Amino acid sequence: MGIRVAVAGASGYAGGELLRLIAGHPEFDLVAATAHRQAGAPVTAVHPQLVGLDLTFAATDPATLADADLVFLALPHGESAALAAELPESVRVVDLGADHRLRDADAWSRYYGGPHAGAWTYGLPELPGQRAAIAGATRVANTGCYAVAITLALAPLIAAGAVAPADVVVVAASGTSGAGRAAKAHLLGSEVMGDLSPYKVGAHQHVPEIKQATGATGLSLTPVLAPMPRGILATVTAVPTGDADPRAVLADAYADAPFVHLLPEGAWPHTAATAGANSCHLQATVDVDSGRVIVVSAIDNLGKGAAGQAVQNANLMLGLPETTGLPLFGVTP
Repeated sequence: MGIRVAVAGASGYAGGELLRLIAGHPEFDLVAATAHRQAGAPVTAVHPQLVGLDLTFAATDPATLADADLVFLALPHGESAALAAELPESVRVVDLGADHRLRDADAWSRYYGGPHAGAWTYGLPELPGQRAAIAGATRVANTGCYAVAITLALAPLIAAGAVAPADVVVVAASGTSGAGRAAKAHLLGSEVMGDLSPYKVGAHQHVPEIKQATGATGLSLTPVLAPMPRGILATVTAVPTGDADPRAVLADAYADAPFVHLLPEGAWPHTAATAGANSCHLQATVDVDSGRVIVVSAIDNLGKGAAGQAVQNANLMLGLPETTGLPLFGVTP
């Protein structure tokens, strides 16, 4: 028997990606996959890419999950905390929702609303000290998808004093799977194809998380819905505080990070190059006109932005090499 894992909310896009990664993980045994409306349906009726995974969705009930060694919660924001509170302390939990990311209760109320459930260990291993913190934790809050792409691009530069923490400007495009699987008119193929559209301009819920993780004090984020199923491309700009080479700062920060790749000078990130992988691709330069530092970051929002990151965190929590069962390379075209 391997390590027993379960997925709550397994019928969504992130849940389906978790099931795919768990099925290929050499140390994990999937013992339960739960859902709400899809309870009782075969997993393959919702995720046809998982043909051969002979499993039926169970109802999302604490008793169904309590026998697992580790539970992944892939539930809508605001639904994880109540379920997690009913699981035994002996069960390790990785929450892919936002419920336990923010330390500031006022920030939670402002961007999400409702009661603040308290902060767990933040699940971004590449931040200084976080690998050890995650390895020692039984409850880990997985990062938001935009937060991963932007934090990996920005945090080392602020920490090194290479850029000012104020006046950070980000424009980031995301694929439609980032909006979840629920049927919404603005996500119909005929609405999305051939179009780019901004949304939640000036008020995206990942802003306080990014500020918390990076040390930024002022951040403007403009998210853009792009006509692709998965991927995030974030362009992050900040004001330099000296003449430090941003590429050198990033290279030093991620020298031992297996999933973060600073591309060769002159090569720029592509979302397709990260599809299906738990990788982040970075490139940096200095704008010849404004002098601002520019970092471009690409991830798969369902990989490093959700399910892949969750498995990476779980590996650390369980004492496994963090790369176990995770693809390093993307699939393209």
